[in-house]
Amino acid sequence: MKILIFNGSMEPHEGSTARKISQYFADYLQGAGVEVIQYNIAAAQIPLLDLRSKTVPAAVKDMAEKFREADAHFWLSPLYHGSIPGGMKNCLDWLEITSRWTSPYLTGKVIGFVCWGEGTQAMQGINTMDAVAKALRAWTLPYSVPIYKKHLLDSQQQIGEEYKHKFDHMLHMLLNCFQLKQ
Repeated sequence: MKILIFNGSMEPHEGSTARKISQYFADYLQGAGVEVIQYNIAAAQIPLLDLRSKTVPAAVKDMAEKFREADAHFWLSPLYHGSIPGGMKNCLDWLEITSRWTSPYLTGKVIGFVCWGEGTQAMQGINTMDAVAKALRAWTLPYSVPIYKKHLLDSQQQIGEEYKHKFDHMLHMLLNCFQLKQ
C-alpha cells in the first residue's frame, strides 16, 4: 500500500509545524509497513494553473502521478485567512489535467485531513479540503484533526500526547479502511 502525505505549507524549515506533523505521520505509516510518498508544495515548484497552455509542465505531471499512484492521502494544511494556502489549492486545481484519464481526478482515494491555526478556526480549512476532495471524487475519513497550534507542542517542542492520540486514531482509521477492503 502507498500513502501520500500532502504537505500544503510553504514552511520549508525542519522545525516547522508542517514538517513535525508530516514526519510523525510518515514514521507511523512506515512502522505499519506502508510505503510513504511525501509531497511538499514548498519544494514542488508548481506554476499557477493555466489550462490554455498546450503543454503541461513536468512538475505538474509528476505531481499528478504521485497523487494518483497513492492508495490514500493525508492532507496537512495551515489555516490562512479562513482557508487553505493558495499554493495548495493550485496543486489540487492542476488535477484537472487528469479529467480525461480512465479514472479521473482522485476517484476512489481515501483522504484524511489535518489543519492548524493560531486560533480555534482550523475546522474551516478542513471543510475546504473536504469540499475539494469530494469534488475530485475522493472519499474522506469521517474523522479529521483541527489543531489549535498553541496546544500542539509540548514543553520539549514535540507533538504533545493529546494530538499524538488524535493522529494515531486517524492513522489507524485509514489503515483499517484498507484491511476491511481485502
